[in-house]
Amino acid sequence: MTFAFRETMTQNEFFDWAEAQDMRHEFDGFQPVAMTGGNLGHSSIISNISNINFELRSSLRGKSCKPLGPEAGVATVGDTVRDPDAVVTCTRFDPRDRVVPNPVVVFEVVSPTSGRTDRIVKLHEYQAVPTIRRYVIVESDSVAITVLSRDHEGEAFRAAGLTEDDTLDLPEIGIEIPVAAIYEGLAFGEAPGA
Repeated sequence: MTFAFRETMTQNEFFDWAEAQDMRHEFDGFQPVAMTGGNLGHSSIISNISNINFELRSSLRGKSCKPLGPEAGVATVGDTVRDPDAVVTCTRFDPRDRVVPNPVVVFEVVSPTSGRTDRIVKLHEYQAVPTIRRYVIVESDSVAITVLSRDHEGEAFRAAGLTEDDTLDLPEIGIEIPVAAIYEGLAFGEAPGA
């Protein structure tokens, strides 16, 4: 059996390469990884995240925090660059920067194929970034959100689950978002045409 050998990229080589691509990619520290959706629920939630970014921008107008995404890179461990579905920073930045400085809140929408990466790999990577205070994992096949927030010592993440009647509290940026807004227009478990 033969394997194709690929040279590893540097972070800057990845950014140069990614700018010429038609689809989103993350950088695992060695090579690009394509970011794919998977189903209409995932796509709808990503659209709702865009609406939430709009709401965040409106709510944060005139304040120091700014929502970005879904094409804003977050540097994690080593040379790894993740491309969360939404991210908030409260640090000023140059528009030419390639990674978000001091990310505070990160959103990932789980696709049918990204669950392990989002729940395990990215959890460890985001936890290694001390400025990330809250990591929000949004499920795409049911109304469920896992919120991982820093403990009082700022070390480990504590997990909390949210469902449709809950509100996502983001005290780091002074915002609250109803979970129902994230899932607006989606009905899980209903028969087609119901």
